[in-house]
Amino acid sequence: MNGPDTPALTSAAPGPFLSDVYALRERARAHIEQGPVTDDYPLEPQRAVAVLNIALATELVCVLRYRLHYFMAEGMQAGSVAAEFLEHSNEELSHADMLARRIVQLGGEPNFAPDTLSAQSHAEYVRATSLRDMIRENLIAERIAVESYREMIVYFGEDDPVTRRMLEDILATEEKHADELRSLIAQ
Repeated sequence: MNGPDTPALTSAAPGPFLSDVYALRERARAHIEQGPVTDDYPLEPQRAVAVLNIALATELVCVLRYRLHYFMAEGMQAGSVAAEFLEHSNEELSHADMLARRIVQLGGEPNFAPDTLSAQSHAEYVRATSLRDMIRENLIAERIAVESYREMIVYFGEDDPVTRRMLEDILATEEKHADELRSLIAQ
């Protein structure tokens, strides 16, 4: 593999190369079963997984709350508001899928156990009776999610840019949800 046709890294290579290429290759082979979690992953993988499982629980509780409200919405504007609830529920489920995939990539197991979801979730599963209360409770949950994701983004920071970018994308959607719900409650 390191024959005459293999390009050598020299001082003429663009930018500083921090790792000896041969040592890099050896490290990659040494713990292949760890997938993308290399020895230089700066966070404690179990802690990162625990943080992401909290986010996963929050998303799943939000999926369920939005679904309940989708089916229970009644009143003159119920059709359009229920459609918004269903759209948000589907987007929250997509977030849950992204989080579960990342948890597995980090060597963990996503926690889908129903008996622990409410305890781990930052958001609450609130049954509301009026359309206005449903919108209000979902807006509260979105505000909780926005603040939680901002904290998680800081935690992952530059140490795990892949997870940070994923969380930033989720945060953008949560802020959009909060804005949509705020405009609904103002009507």
